[in-house]
Amino acid sequence: VRLVESGGGLVQAENSLRLSCAASGPEFGRYGVGWFRQPPGKEREFVAAIGWIGNNTNYADSVKGRFAISKVNAEKKAYLQMNSLKTEDTAVYYCASGNTGPYTRRQYYTIWGQGTQVTVSS
Repeated sequence: VRLVESGGGLVQAENSLRLSCAASGPEFGRYGVGWFRQPPGKEREFVAAIGWIGNNTNYADSVKGRFAISKVNAEKKAYLQMNSLKTEDTAVYYCASGNTGPYTRRQYYTIWGQGTQVTVSS
């Protein structure tokens, strides 16, 4: 499985963005997906995760109620809908896979995309 993120960009605070994670390979349907982010000068942190079927999710406290993760196996895509964006959401966002999910810890993910930049201005 290979992962490619898209949908990042520059947005004003309180607006929305939807990130996409496109997968190649037949195994995507068996895997969960996680979204992580790395703010400038900080460690990569967990954002959201969804299990391989798509019925279990986990969210970081900082994004609960604002972000929503989804997975469409038939499309081989996962999404991160980000609403009510804040300046502190500025980061490079990565999608990851390689397990059945929805794990919150980085070490459970063995497949990573290249990342997409999200910048939220005030």
